Amino acid sequence: MPLRRIKQADRIKSYFAGKDTCGACPIKKACTDAQFRTVTRHMDEEARQAVRDLRDTAAYDESRRRRKKVEMLFAHLKRHLGFKRLRLRGLKGAKEEFLLAATAQNLKRLAKMVPC
Repeated sequence: MPLRRIKQADRIKSYFAGKDTCGACPIKKACTDAQFRTVTRHMDEEARQAVRDLRDTAAYDESRRRRKKVEMLFAHLKRHLGFKRLRLRGLKGAKEEFLLAATAQNLKRLAKMVPC
């Protein structure tokens, strides 16, 4: 099908097959009831399909487990240690505040490992 239009804002390509192309097609009944066919495809469809193919691999499952572990640490910081919002300004302040919170979290985890 020849390319008809590209919408850069939506990142969509539209392909168009006219009456002459669709009229002579032997599988037209299975494809469309209209006199012509228009197909739209996202510009990043190849990348999306590559990601869909990776979704069923063992490496993806391992990556998912690791991400969940990290997200749980952030959730613990927010819920149990009250780290919902940064109080210091700037990158340096945010770094220091987060380092302090991560240290507190690690100390709390270390305390659980020590036998009583």
